[in-house]
Amino acid sequence: MEKQQDTIFAEATAGGRGAISIFRISGPRARAAIELMSDKGVPAARRASVRRLVPPDTDDLLDEAVVLWLPGPGSFTGEDMVELHCHGGGAVRSAVIGGLGVISDFRPAEPGEFSKRAFFAGRLDLTRAEGIDDLVAADTDQQRRQALRQMGGALSALCGDWRSRLIAALAHVEAEIDFVDEPLPAEL
Repeated sequence: MEKQQDTIFAEATAGGRGAISIFRISGPRARAAIELMSDKGVPAARRASVRRLVPPDTDDLLDEAVVLWLPGPGSFTGEDMVELHCHGGGAVRSAVIGGLGVISDFRPAEPGEFSKRAFFAGRLDLTRAEGIDDLVAADTDQQRRQALRQMGGALSALCGDWRSRLIAALAHVEAEIDFVDEPLPAEL
């Protein structure tokens, strides 16, 4: 597995005006987002703290936000992560994106890149990652339920059971070929 060198950021909430807008940052320099933009430094791990956010290139106050520091490997992506829970107005969102964009080695995330990094870090398998995508796209209650089952590992467990059965069947067939004259148990 190739180690990710860059740090990515993206708005995790839907676009448009709202009360709250959440930004996720993941990668080796995620902590730098807090160190460079916060008035009080990095909060304790996994503890929500209010911080004044100022971009690294000016003294202009962007917002007062709830900040979470989520060190890896115990985060969703397995990397160091930060969440910024800001006010959801368009001007605040644009200012935060602009502030993150001037930090060295930071770049906007591609769609699905947080889940991709979680997959490559072994934090979730492909069927669970697809379940996340299905849940985000779910329009009906049935689609939501199915996506939650897939995220919970139901499809992974089913495929794992099939794999175990196929391996046992293959072993049985190979034993039948290799030991033609020997009695073998009939059950798999």
